Amino acid sequence: MEPREIAALLPESPGVYLFKDAAGTVLYVGKARSLRSRVRSYFLESSWVNAKTGSLARELADLETILVGNEREALALEHNLIKQYRPKFNVLLRDDKTYPYIKFTASEKYPRVYFTRRIKKDGSLYFGPYFPAGLARRILHFVHKRFLVPSCTVDLTRSHPRPCLQYYIKRCLGPCSAGLTTDDRYAEAARDVRLFLEGRRHDLMKSLESRMMGAAEKEQFEQAAAYRDLLRTLEDIEERQRIASAQGDDTDVLAYYAEAPLVAANLFHLRGGRVVDRREFYWEDLEDFDPQEFVPSLLKQLYLEADYVPKAIHVPSDFEDRELLEETLTERAGHKVEIFTPQRGNKRAFLDLVESNAKHSFEQRFRVLKPSSKAIGEALENALNLPEEPRRIESFDISHIQGTDTVAAMIVWENGRMKKSDYRKFIIRGEDSNNPLAINPLPAAALSIAKNDDFLSMREAVTRRYRRLLEEKKPLPGLILIDGGIGQLHAAAQALDSLQIINQPLASIAKKEEILYVFGQEDDPIVLEHHSPVLHLIQQIRDETHRFAVTFHRQRRAKRQTKSALDGIPGIGPRTAQKLLREFGSVSNVRRAGLEKLSEIIPRKAAEKLFEQLGALESTRES
Repeated sequence: MEPREIAALLPESPGVYLFKDAAGTVLYVGKARSLRSRVRSYFLESSWVNAKTGSLARELADLETILVGNEREALALEHNLIKQYRPKFNVLLRDDKTYPYIKFTASEKYPRVYFTRRIKKDGSLYFGPYFPAGLARRILHFVHKRFLVPSCTVDLTRSHPRPCLQYYIKRCLGPCSAGLTTDDRYAEAARDVRLFLEGRRHDLMKSLESRMMGAAEKEQFEQAAAYRDLLRTLEDIEERQRIASAQGDDTDVLAYYAEAPLVAANLFHLRGGRVVDRREFYWEDLEDFDPQEFVPSLLKQLYLEADYVPKAIHVPSDFEDRELLEETLTERAGHKVEIFTPQRGNKRAFLDLVESNAKHSFEQRFRVLKPSSKAIGEALENALNLPEEPRRIESFDISHIQGTDTVAAMIVWENGRMKKSDYRKFIIRGEDSNNPLAINPLPAAALSIAKNDDFLSMREAVTRRYRRLLEEKKPLPGLILIDGGIGQLHAAAQALDSLQIINQPLASIAKKEEILYVFGQEDDPIVLEHHSPVLHLIQQIRDETHRFAVTFHRQRRAKRQTKSALDGIPGIGPRTAQKLLREFGSVSNVRRAGLEKLSEIIPRKAAEKLFEQLGALESTRES
């Protein structure tokens, strides 16, 4: 039965409909108060004036419907099916790189906390979202300083010879090295962190007060003072939150700017009457942009599963399902939620301001306006989940032809520009991995990696670079970038581990797919949008590293080939060889020049010996 015929037989009941193509792929998911009326409307020729409806009707081959009890159930089911199938004709919320959470790895023996923008089903607890994004960073800083629970990527399943810098500056208990802390002490700190992040601060304060009194009774006055200081800090935080909550209702303001298929949207968060953060969203493929569908689709994806929904949401235009969405969000949030379209006054002026910001975001992303180095650095920090903004990046690449003349190159990006004075070249020596003066032996788990010369070369270059930095007591870069995939990333990580450098930000970019892998987060690769300034920066650094490595490789190869042809000929030293190559351009041209022309450049006897030698070489090759 044709979809048009199926539509005519549908009931006048609420439900969800799924349009599919000939291969069974879901093209579009929608909801309806009356399935028959809504679905039949797609087959009216008058509806095909809408470009999206026309395109959908041409690809439509099958239709599926699901009946539900009421519109609210249809709204929830529509949202879940869009998340499941991600149909190409629905407006899909792209990954939001400015949506911060704090991840608590409750399943680990030594739980840690991380700043993250992705929620995964990995046994960890996620807290947030936090507005502004800097608030999550400040909370993590507080956790490190007061509870001494780290955000590192160190392998805590084995003991390390020494801890990283965080232990020495008193921001970590040091579970990575034996004897620095105990399991009970770390478990106590982890419990405190969890109570703090869960908002159970009164329980935490009671526990700290009890421990403070116990430490004082045992005359452990230093420990008691530490508990006292933490208690005072928590009391101060509680007081400030009470003041902020009394200053005004929470409001979110959404606006967009579109030049289809490109769209940019801004969402401003007002908390306690003040703007605390802004989120940006971008689309590159909305060929058939429809504001009446765009706004409700975005609101559903933003708020139907959000941990917190503000009391008011301001949008640029009204839409069909506004009242239904208000009712659904009110039920989920536990307080009244209203969606407004301000027409005048301060609220309308602020909505216009958000729209201006959306247009500016559009210009920055799609008009390729160059953002400031600080803005790019902050975006890089957020995109790669780095502990802090990387002011210096050192990037490595390997170059060779079938394993010959292998070299490595390192370039430096610092404070927004390439720093050529710090570029470095490495002639790969193929040092014995069992030689302690060269590279520490590979662990058993890495033996399979060692079979690839690229991996060993990368390991040697990284080892030599950072061994020297350690010897010279110079600081490490904010990020080490490797040109390659997971194999090269792990080879670099092994090099750092052999030097006892732990908790060093390390990432790689795969050449063809442009996928970013961050060490410690390899199971969650990062794919940035085509227009992302962060991707442009990383590509620029990667390409410059590749250019520098290839140039050095060509120089080495040319030098070797020159030596093999001219070296050892009586009367032809290095300077004479260079003179001949400058004059004729190549060894082949020297051979073709003839005795008379050679005699004009070098003495006659030397020219005769050179001509005779090159002729002999040519005869050998022909035979």
